[in-house]
Amino acid sequence: MGVKGFVEGGIASIVAGCSTHPLDLIKVRMQLQGENHAPNPNVQIRPALAFQNASSGNIRVPPPPPAARVGPVAVGIRIIQQDGAAALFSGVSATVLRQTLYSTTRMGLYDILKQKWTDPNTGNMPLVRKIGAGLIAGAIGAAVGNPADVAMVRMQADGRLPPAQRRNYKSVVDAISQMRKSEGITSLWRGSSLTVNRAMLVTASQLASYDQIKETILDKGLMKDGLGTHVTASFSAGFVAAVASNPVDVIKTRVMNMKVEPGMAPPYSGAIDCAMKTIRSEGPLALYKGFIPTISRQGPFTIVLFVTLEQVRKLLKDF
Repeated sequence: MGVKGFVEGGIASIVAGCSTHPLDLIKVRMQLQGENHAPNPNVQIRPALAFQNASSGNIRVPPPPPAARVGPVAVGIRIIQQDGAAALFSGVSATVLRQTLYSTTRMGLYDILKQKWTDPNTGNMPLVRKIGAGLIAGAIGAAVGNPADVAMVRMQADGRLPPAQRRNYKSVVDAISQMRKSEGITSLWRGSSLTVNRAMLVTASQLASYDQIKETILDKGLMKDGLGTHVTASFSAGFVAAVASNPVDVIKTRVMNMKVEPGMAPPYSGAIDCAMKTIRSEGPLALYKGFIPTISRQGPFTIVLFVTLEQVRKLLKDF
């Protein structure tokens, strides 16, 4: 019974991940907007670019103008214009691997915990237990899937770099192999604390919300157990998950994507440092960069995930 939950969750996750991959790519590109405009303390400013403060004698440099914000549609069009429509699926092999490792694990574990923690008398599981099951399943799934997550972020972000600076990974296997050789095995778990935190938030909010909203709809007789109920509950769950996870997602994307030059200090020393630098240079709302594509992806992703999951369950109910 336990293995069945992993199979059902894995199939649904891979279908949902591949079908919404272009939206995820646009989200990653938007989350990295403005990052290169943050002041770098390691870069020395030439005197010609500075002006003298007469009273103190200090050299001061006027802050760079903020980068123009580009919306999701414009980001998508730019990707197509620069690299062709196929570029919208950059890193899709990493998405497949990530869903196979991360989502299969979290969906299967959540299903096992749900069976164990469901009240046998009522057939329902209290919301607190749903959230607890989501937190545990999300954390374990994220730890398993982190190498694929790092590879996916890098492959999706590569196209925004100048051609000379691109990593040009051929596939997710090539990305993981190159990272291991050039940056060490620990680079595959870069940002893992963020991945785990985000996955805990997403899994708890997404799976617990879906189950709770679906149960409420059915208990109150608002709709019958069918496609309408599944779509309503899954879209609501996607919105809750997007709101809860976006700030962690922005920081995770930036930490995973940072380029560490040999002998140089990394741009960010960790998650807190990344968050503080992002807020200082771009403002607190920068943590919600990419929210429109996040909800635009999270909504369809969650709908496809749970609608597919319900159909797969029907197909496999006799196994």
